[in-house]
Amino acid sequence: MQLRQLVYVQEIARHNFSVSAAALAINTSQPGVSNQVQLLEEELGLKIFERHGKRLTGLTDVGKSVLAMANRVLLDVDNIHKLAADNRDEHTGSLTIGTTHTQARYALPPVIATFIKLYPNIHLHMVQGTPGEITKMAESGELDLAIATEGIPESKSLTVLPCYEWNRSVIVPEGHPLLSVDNLTLETICEYPIVTYSRDITGRMVQDKAFAEKGLIPNIIFTATDTDVIKTYVEMGLGIGIIASMAFNEEKDKPLRVIDASHLFEQSTTYLGYRQDSYLRSYSYAFIQCIAPHLTRDTIDRKQPL
Repeated sequence: MQLRQLVYVQEIARHNFSVSAAALAINTSQPGVSNQVQLLEEELGLKIFERHGKRLTGLTDVGKSVLAMANRVLLDVDNIHKLAADNRDEHTGSLTIGTTHTQARYALPPVIATFIKLYPNIHLHMVQGTPGEITKMAESGELDLAIATEGIPESKSLTVLPCYEWNRSVIVPEGHPLLSVDNLTLETICEYPIVTYSRDITGRMVQDKAFAEKGLIPNIIFTATDTDVIKTYVEMGLGIGIIASMAFNEEKDKPLRVIDASHLFEQSTTYLGYRQDSYLRSYSYAFIQCIAPHLTRDTIDRKQPL
């Protein structure tokens, strides 16, 4: 049995049982991957994958166990490489971060700028997706760190750390009647069509809960995953917007105007997650502290099994 054979099994499962996609991801040939998987199955005397003709369609029951063990073996190998690299030079390496558009566009730029000053030789790679997508990628080891409000706290295989709290604002075009309202209420908001985030992202559940507790049904006519898209349609006059307060800049977002709505909604928390059994390199600790200064190395290590 060879480590590369376990890598092939892992990548095939990761790419929805497409051998060609797995081969492309690891920069090798499709026949080579197929041949090595077949040799592994012959050596073990069992079938790892279900097949329909020559096409792989899923994992056998024993194949699921093989994949789980392969994931653990490959993670331990990766941890050994990280440990060795840290001992050679803790100031070089790479860090892959997964996050949502709102975090990437509005919360993380100053964090990234600070981190780069501290570690100019670390190669940063950012992946954007929905909370569910980045949580799954972190669980599978494709990401070093995942940052989002939803998804991460529900994961059973990630260490979850609270980063910071945030709330919401209402945005309107210049001259909108809401700008003359002294005490903004949820009832007043419901008098207008609303443009806001798609379900299951950027604290939307907290937002919906606030209306439901008042017995209100907001007229949400347009949703998007991208705050800049929401701003565009509010500026067009499609409706008023409800967005994360951190996503509005009074200078850059003219001619839109902002109204604080933090008194109407519960605070939302953005979380950071990483695999419980992964080795954090020294610069990973530094990045975490850049985004959440209260998360010292000692605090993080108390949550780690390693």
